[in-house]
Amino acid sequence: MSEIVQIEAKKRDLVGTGISRELRGNQMIPCIIYGDKKDPVPIQVDEKKLRAQVNDAGFFSKQCEIKVDDSVYKVLPKDLQLHPVNEKILHIDFLRVGQNTTVTLFVPVKFINENSCEGLKQGGVLNIVRHEVEIKTLVSKIPEFLEANLDGLEIGDNIHISSIELAEGVSPTITDRDFTIATVAPPTVMKVEETASEETTTDEASEDSPEKVADKEGEKKENNSEDKSK
Repeated sequence: MSEIVQIEAKKRDLVGTGISRELRGNQMIPCIIYGDKKDPVPIQVDEKKLRAQVNDAGFFSKQCEIKVDDSVYKVLPKDLQLHPVNEKILHIDFLRVGQNTTVTLFVPVKFINENSCEGLKQGGVLNIVRHEVEIKTLVSKIPEFLEANLDGLEIGDNIHISSIELAEGVSPTITDRDFTIATVAPPTVMKVEETASEETTTDEASEDSPEKVADKEGEKKENNSEDKSK
């Protein structure tokens, strides 16, 4: 299960475009907690601390606990709004969840045992088809990542979703096929014709070297002198 992120927040008594703009001017980000058939809770979070969390890998696949005064809300980050120019955080929606809540989200794939992958040792290349996989899971069982094992794979081998061990209650949203996560592709081969072409060019250049050009010029002058003497 992924770690639970702790976030400190303050409740917002007033809402609206003007209020949100004023909050952002004071380095606070307007957010909202919604869902679980309960009233939404408007909150504000320190911009610097929230930015650090958002920049952390896998933030949107991690459960959060937001502390507001004496209350603690278990949530998942759901929607992030950024400024179209400077990409500053404008707003975040948090979905309120319980232990038995089922959610759909993307989880990153982590590749292990690259050093024991025969295909990579032979010069093969790991071609990653999916860096993330969308899964359906209970909140209490959200994995931090999916682990793809490269041990013993040869060039041409594939890693499918069936190759990845999933906990009970965790399943991919794509169920109609055994889709590919990554492949061990053959190494890239350089064309030998380029070398042959370079050798031909070198030989042609050597035929017209400065020494040979000088010899040819000397022969022409000698021939001209002989013709004039005759």
